[in-house]
Formats: sequence, structure tokens, C-alpha cells
Amino acid sequence: MTEAAAPAGQAEQSPSEESELKLNRREFLNIAWLASLGFLTLSLGGITILFAMPRFREGEFGGMFTAGTVGQAPAVNTTPENFAKLKFWLSNTPEGLMALYKVCPHLGCLYSWNDQEFKFICPCHGSQYEHNGDYILGPAPRSLDHFVIRIEDENGTVLAQTPTEGGPVALPDNPNAVIRIDTGSRILGETHG
Repeated sequence: MTEAAAPAGQAEQSPSEESELKLNRREFLNIAWLASLGFLTLSLGGITILFAMPRFREGEFGGMFTAGTVGQAPAVNTTPENFAKLKFWLSNTPEGLMALYKVCPHLGCLYSWNDQEFKFICPCHGSQYEHNGDYILGPAPRSLDHFVIRIEDENGTVLAQTPTEGGPVALPDNPNAVIRIDTGSRILGETHG
């Protein structure tokens, strides 16, 4: 019986050559190095993804915050209420309620309310804003940014909400309705000039 010829370019291996195809030390170390590098890359990638995913809890900046009830809201045209930890001012204007982001749109300074002049003033470069966040003067490129407000009744039904284009929210007649601020939904102020 004749054996089939090996394909061109390939030599037949004898049983003694097959036993010599074991990994040598250098090949083993290369495979171990690449496997550990792959494991490290996967681990760091997984940790990075978990770290980058936002996890905002109720009452933290970036999530929903209950600011009280309609009956507890600041009176119209009075000093806005400062929520320093959550970086917003709750301002009640004749048009309605606004949650103004506490960071100046010019260079990111924290502005404050001035009772004597009845306006917001940025201490860094002097930008000034009205009670409702509208730009008055200074180097700021736009009016103050604000957050979305939802006013809900005791059952969680939304009674009023910030319009998609922004602006104040008219307060309903229900003094027990809850004011919820979504600090993860910022609406940019109107540009001027």
C-alpha cells in the first residue's frame, strides 16, 4: 500500500518531530505576558465604565431634588432661596418659579444675590442678572442657565413643568404640591448682543 504524498511545500512530520513541538520557555513567557496584559486591560476597562456611569441619588447634584412644597416657596419678588449644596437659587418672579444654576456663564464663578440692588452679581468680572436670571450687563455671553422644575401633587401627577424652551413655571393653587428640581437637566440661558 502506498501512502498519499504530502501537499507541495509541506514536509511530512515524523512521530519524533511531533513530540518536539512543545512550548519553549520564551514562548510560554510571551503567552503569559500577553494574557496578563489582556486581563489587566479588561479589568481597567470595566472599572472605567463603572466609574463613568452616573449614579445620582435623590437630593444630590445631578439628580432630582425636592425643594419643598408650593406653600413653602419664596414669595414673589423676594430674596431667592439659596440651595448651596445643589448649586441653584430658587427664585419666584411674577411670571413663575425658576431654579437658576449658581454658576456664572462667563467663566464659571459662583455669583450671589445682592439685596441692596435686588439683582444677582458675579464677584469675578461684574456680570449682573435680574431676579429671573436675565442678563443686565457685564462680560457674560448669555443669561443665567436654569434647571427643569416639576410640580407634582401628592399622587405624583405633574401639575406644572418648565417649558422645553425654558422659562418660569406658574405655581398651581395647591399649596401641598411638591416642587422637584432636576439638576441633571440644565437649560442654557438666552444669548444676547
